[in-house]
Amino acid sequence: MDSRAKNPVSYTLDSTLESVNMAEQKAFEIATRWGFGEDAQHHIAMAVREAAVNAVLHGNAYDPHKKFSIAYRMTPEALEITITDQGKGLDLRTIPDPLAPQNIMKASGRGIFLIRSFMDEVRIRNLDPGTEITLIKHIGREATKSKEEQK
Repeated sequence: MDSRAKNPVSYTLDSTLESVNMAEQKAFEIATRWGFGEDAQHHIAMAVREAAVNAVLHGNAYDPHKKFSIAYRMTPEALEITITDQGKGLDLRTIPDPLAPQNIMKASGRGIFLIRSFMDEVRIRNLDPGTEITLIKHIGREATKSKEEQK
């Protein structure tokens, strides 16, 4: 890994699906450049896509005046990706379990579940305003049980 990989890379994006696509593509490129295997590259990109969709759709409600930001940071232990929206915040207690029988056939409600599945750690923090989600993928070891904190 070269020294440039340790420098954070960040973007501020419009609340559009085009921005979601760009965030996903950039996550895939960064994961590739920083040496993650093929499966991890796809997992990281999909987790970023789900988090970006949540920021645009649920957080910012497609408001053209609101932005979301995404920052990628490589540490010696992990890739950390933080996505922040300008919405009203998130109450994890209100998110239905997508595996519950009554939710199995619902088309939405799987984003946080997928993010937790694809990443090693997930941290969610309410801001005033907005929500910040940090996705962590460790280097060189299998995924551990996803950790989550809400403040």
